[in-house]
Amino acid sequence: MSMPRPTRLRSIMRPLISFFAAALAIGPASAEETSPADGLEAEATIAAANGFDDAPRYLQDSDIDENILLPAARPDDDDPERTWSRDYFAVAAGVLSTPEYNGADDRRLVPAIYLRGRISGYSFSTRGTNFQVDLIRQRRGQKTDFKFGPIISLRSDRTGKIDDPQVAALGKRKIAVETGLFAGVSHTGVITSAYDQIAFRVVALKDISGRHGSWAASPTIDYGTPLSKRAYVGVSASVNFYGKGFGRYYYDIDPADSAASGLPVYDGAGKKATAGKYTLGIAGAYALSGDLRKGFVLLGGAQYGRLGKGFARSPIVADVGDADQWLFGGGLAYQF
Repeated sequence: MSMPRPTRLRSIMRPLISFFAAALAIGPASAEETSPADGLEAEATIAAANGFDDAPRYLQDSDIDENILLPAARPDDDDPERTWSRDYFAVAAGVLSTPEYNGADDRRLVPAIYLRGRISGYSFSTRGTNFQVDLIRQRRGQKTDFKFGPIISLRSDRTGKIDDPQVAALGKRKIAVETGLFAGVSHTGVITSAYDQIAFRVVALKDISGRHGSWAASPTIDYGTPLSKRAYVGVSASVNFYGKGFGRYYYDIDPADSAASGLPVYDGAGKKATAGKYTLGIAGAYALSGDLRKGFVLLGGAQYGRLGKGFARSPIVADVGDADQWLFGGGLAYQF
């Protein structure tokens, strides 16, 4: 027996849109199969050579919020005997316009690729150089869904070419390998209909590569709702917290670096753990076929981020950058 149209609509949409829920800051699974996203925030390797950069760049770093959009996805339930949510695989590709580093006022384009899927009730996803697996199996038809699992991320901030000569004189940072856990809960049927969804999740990461040697944590809340058979929209808000070592590695400037770059000495970012970035995001999807349940889907989104005081006062932000950070993107997705 086929599901009602809005229910079927959500089945295709969620995995597809999650590209920008991921690329611009998004998350894992679904409500009947729900998933809170995240966050961090994350990132499968995307080389940006071939005209994008002279060094590896990545779709998104774990400092970019991973929850702009987290629509729920209910499958076509033609098998009432099935215990777990249906298997699927989704792929999306596009282009993002991002700051050169977190706090920069120069921008660049980077290619974006996003993969996600579910096998036997277990969901997985990549966001840039982030990979995560939900260890709580998703049952068919459930409205409240809990999420928990491991996550591994490569943070590439300031590892590529920097146009500003003073920031470039500080030297490149090395890619940080971060591992951790995510946990969250989502509920379907909240405000506008039986098919909208609200979700909350927390992601915690620890550097295991000895780069910044610190930690990052991001609580995120997001809401998504279908507007019609062919359109979906979602919004997200998050706060990113960082340990002292993170601020020292990416934002403080010691006397030697000051002499090399001409920027003033600064040690305010690494004095204490802090809320380093606040973000708000919006993203949407529109079916080219007129039906989000099949065919190709256009994706687009934007995210605004504001750096916290300790990071915003760093000379690489206050003197030659910008504490207001914008991220824009668009792409095309397909699910099978």
